Amino acid sequence: MRIVRIAAGVAVALLLAAGIGFLLRPVSYYNGNMYLHEALTGVKNRIVFVHGYRIHYLLEGPSGGQPVVLIHGLGGRSEDWRNLAPYLAAAGFHVYIPDLPGFGRSQQPSDFSYTVRDQAGIVIGFLDAMGLQRVDLGGWSMGGWIVQIAAGEAPQRINRLMLFDSAGLHAVPDWNTQLFTPRNAEDLKELDALLMPNPPPVPGFVSRDILRLSRQHAWLVHRSMAAMLTGRDVTDSLLPQLTMPVLIAWGAEDRITPLDLGEKMHRLLPQSEFDVFADCGHLAPMQCAGQMGPKVVAFEEKSSPAAR
Repeated sequence: MRIVRIAAGVAVALLLAAGIGFLLRPVSYYNGNMYLHEALTGVKNRIVFVHGYRIHYLLEGPSGGQPVVLIHGLGGRSEDWRNLAPYLAAAGFHVYIPDLPGFGRSQQPSDFSYTVRDQAGIVIGFLDAMGLQRVDLGGWSMGGWIVQIAAGEAPQRINRLMLFDSAGLHAVPDWNTQLFTPRNAEDLKELDALLMPNPPPVPGFVSRDILRLSRQHAWLVHRSMAAMLTGRDVTDSLLPQLTMPVLIAWGAEDRITPLDLGEKMHRLLPQSEFDVFADCGHLAPMQCAGQMGPKVVAFEEKSSPAAR
C-alpha cells in the first residue's frame, strides 16, 4: 500500500507539474504535439546548410515524386503548410518545406539582411543543396514575393509557380504593420482580425505566451518588414517576364494582401490560373485547405512537356 501511495503521489505531482507547465508555456505544448503528429504521420525533419546558415526543413510525400518546394510568409514557419501539403503528398509529389533564416527551427543569424531578395537567394541555394534542378515552387504572403524573385532569377529551375495570398506588388498597406509584433492582448486581437474572418477568442494564458514569443522575435519581423516597406524589389515589372504556368490562389476576405492585388497579378500574368476562395482570409492555405487542396493538386497534375 505504501508503494501504491508513493506511486500515486508521484503521478499527481507529475500531472500538477504538467498542468502548471501548460499554463505557463502553452505554445511549447502545442508545438510538441504538432511535432509528434509529424513524426507519427511520416513527415521527416531535416537540417541542411545553405550559404553557411543552418536551415531546417520538412519532407513529405514519396521520394520519387515531382519535387514541390513551399515557402512560408513573414513570421511563419514550415508547419504553416501542414494542412495543404498533405494534399500534394497524397497525390504523389515530394514536398520540401524549409524554414527561412530567422524563422521556425532555422538559424536566426544577426548578420543576415532578411530582405526578400536575399531570402530568394536562400531558396535558390536550398535547391542547390538538395540537388533539385527543376521544381514546382510555391509561396505564401511574403513567401510569394520571395518565390517571384527566385523565379525571375532562375526561371530555368521552375516548372510551375504557385502564389498564395502573395505580397510583391507595389502597394502601401492600409493596416497597421506594427501589429505583426503585437505588444498586448488588444494588438493580438486586431492582428487575428486582419488574418482571418471571425477569429476565435484566445484564452488569456495563451495570449500571454504568444506575446512573450512575439517580444523575443520582434527584431526579426521588424527587419523583414522594414525591408519590404522600402518598396525595393517589387515585382510589378518582373511578373510579365515570367513564362512558366502560374497558379494564383486567394482568400476572398484577405485584409493583409487584398483581393485586388491578386487580380492585378492575374492581369500581369496572362498564363496564370486565378482561384478565389470564399469566406477565407490571409490564412487560406491553412484554414481553407479543404477547398484549396484539390485545386492545387489539379493545377500541379496538368501535364505538359515543360512541366513533367
